[in-house]
Amino acid sequence: MKHDESVAQLSDIFSLLGEPTRLRIVLACFDAPKTVGDIAMDMNVSASLISHHLRLLRATRIIHAERVGKNVFCSLTDEHIRTILGNMLEHIDESEEH
Repeated sequence: MKHDESVAQLSDIFSLLGEPTRLRIVLACFDAPKTVGDIAMDMNVSASLISHHLRLLRATRIIHAERVGKNVFCSLTDEHIRTILGNMLEHIDESEEH
């Protein structure tokens, strides 16, 4: 049973990160916190769309959002996700070299 629960949770995480906009948000916050406005501007989408996706990412504790004055700063706080994505990016770079 525990294995089935783990598979379901992994599937949920991969589905969440498999959506291109959400993955781009996570990658935007990979190196340093970014404001919702900066993410929206960099991705050329509305802040409300970013906020919608951020709610889902925050619910799974992948992204942490912190209000500082009028801005909301988002950061990638899940080190497991950071490591997995970092390894996947390295894999892509290595694949392109061969």
